[in-house]
Amino acid sequence: MTRNSSDFNRRRLALLLAASAASTPAWAQTTTSGPADQALVARAVAYLEGLTEATSRFEQTDARGRRSTGALFLKRPGKARFAYDPPSGLLVVSDGGVVSVQDNRLKTFDAYPLGATPLSLFLAKSIRLDRGVAVTRVTRMTDGFSITARDGRKETAGTITLTFADAPLALTGWTVTDAQSRPTRIQLLDLQRVSGLDKSLFILKDPRPKNLGRGKV
Repeated sequence: MTRNSSDFNRRRLALLLAASAASTPAWAQTTTSGPADQALVARAVAYLEGLTEATSRFEQTDARGRRSTGALFLKRPGKARFAYDPPSGLLVVSDGGVVSVQDNRLKTFDAYPLGATPLSLFLAKSIRLDRGVAVTRVTRMTDGFSITARDGRKETAGTITLTFADAPLALTGWTVTDAQSRPTRIQLLDLQRVSGLDKSLFILKDPRPKNLGRGKV
């Protein structure tokens, strides 16, 4: 595997997973203005912890306005599948222990320990509240609210904003803004709670011949 292809997968994985994973667990360390904001944060955390199985279509829009679409399958704790539509060729799967990233266009396959990715925080059975991320803003809208978070230890630049609809409460998407103020938005299209998702959705094996070696970070 070349360095460029590995870097490509790192960027794509980070864009897709960072918001849904990194921002939720640290909401207890809120720097918001008062009890009303903190109540919204607590409500959002309770909602996410109760979202055990779900499916959704998603649309990703990057900082240049380029769009791609795909399907999300979620089974907490531990499991998720992000499948981009053609011609992307990207598939990201967490099986509960490993996050695998397969790119059919680049013919690459990378494996990351789930515990070493932000996804592990979101997929945990109980969302942890002591991971060093600070909520910087809670914004109310006519039909919902959004919560913006950053790395409280300032080891990672950028911010993450999760957006929720109200009545009923539902996650509608997220936006990752990097250190250069470039936003990437994921919009969830009709998130649905489900039950009994097929276990095979969360299994992804390296399809390459063994003599090519395994992709590692």
